Amino acid sequence: MSAKKAAVKKADKGNIVVDLRSLGAEELRAKLTEQRQEVFNLRIRHATAQLEKTSDLKSAKRQVARIMTVLQEKE
Repeated sequence: MSAKKAAVKKADKGNIVVDLRSLGAEELRAKLTEQRQEVFNLRIRHATAQLEKTSDLKSAKRQVARIMTVLQEKE
């Protein structure tokens, strides 16, 4: 991966966190519930060999962690 692509990916992650920090605690809780449901669905699809991009599962788990971190900062 080139340095330019890595910088773009890192900038995208920063934008995601900034977007999360702009939400209120209740909105974050709702988003966390949705994201956990998405992780569950991805796990089921992975177990039944229907998930083509297994990296989606890792990304969804990281998004849950990001949301939980921002929620902890708010409380």
